[in-house]
Amino acid sequence: MQPDPNFLIQLANTKMPFGKFKGAFLIDIPEYYLIWYRNKGFPKGKLGLMLETVFEIKRNGLEEIIYRLKK
Repeated sequence: MQPDPNFLIQLANTKMPFGKFKGAFLIDIPEYYLIWYRNKGFPKGKLGLMLETVFEIKRNGLEEIIYRLKK
C-alpha cells in the first residue's frame, strides 16, 4: 500500500465526527481521551488511523507539525 502524501494535511483539518469531542480538530483532542481510545481500541478505517497517528504525534511532542498544516 502506497502512503498518502496528503494524509497529514487531511489529519490536520479533520474534526471528530462523534462523541465527547465532536467538532474538535483531531489534533486538539486531549491526550487522555486518545489514551482511552488506545486502551479501548481505535475505530476501524481512516478515522481510527488518524486518531492513532494523533496519539503517536502527541506522545512524541510533535503537535507543532500538525498545527502548521491547519488551514
